[in-house]
Amino acid sequence: MSTSEYATPVFWERQWRMSGIVFVILSIVAYVSYGDQPRVGAPADELIAFYAGHRTRILIAAVFSGIAVLYLLWFAAAIRTTLADAGQDGWGAAATAASAVLGATFLLLMTVAAALAYAIAGSANPTMTAGLNDMAWAGVVLSSFPRAMLTMAAAFGLWRAGMISNALFAVGVGAVVLTFLGGTTWLSGGFWAPDGAYSRFVTPLIGLVWIAVVSRVLLARGPTRAGW
Repeated sequence: MSTSEYATPVFWERQWRMSGIVFVILSIVAYVSYGDQPRVGAPADELIAFYAGHRTRILIAAVFSGIAVLYLLWFAAAIRTTLADAGQDGWGAAATAASAVLGATFLLLMTVAAALAYAIAGSANPTMTAGLNDMAWAGVVLSSFPRAMLTMAAAFGLWRAGMISNALFAVGVGAVVLTFLGGTTWLSGGFWAPDGAYSRFVTPLIGLVWIAVVSRVLLARGPTRAGW
């Protein structure tokens, strides 16, 4: 049997425990690569200029987003095993389910964007392009619910397991409420619209910060099992 560090369970468990931090980094890279998506109801020329004119950037962002989803699922697996060891497997199962739904949602949104950039936006079908662009914004709003569930599972599970303080638990509960409110951003314009600042910046930033914090908590716990 190999004695290399890379063949040990400790090495791999550390990788999974820090996967949340890697997810955050990849998500930021994908966001910067993707650029500023046209708003709901944007005119056809703006949509074509974005999707067809920035095709390479969008497809690169799709690759980074796909890798980020893998790290999100590994992050949830690390939460699940950690909570299972602490007797809180119910919350761990909730984290697994939430991450699966959230990962599928992210892949769907990037599939729409990649399809628009790859072929649809340049096919002289502005109605379809506009409809898919608007659908993507609706998907961002609805993704608030699995994001809130993943945040809740980590906050309540780690708190019940005695791994985070009451203060950090309160921060987690606040993050759950603020993320959940992202699912109500259905005004026709402004801050509380699907393409408004709350949906575009506030809730995604809350989610990324919380994932980084939880990943740091998992890393601080150190390896506890040999099942990796």
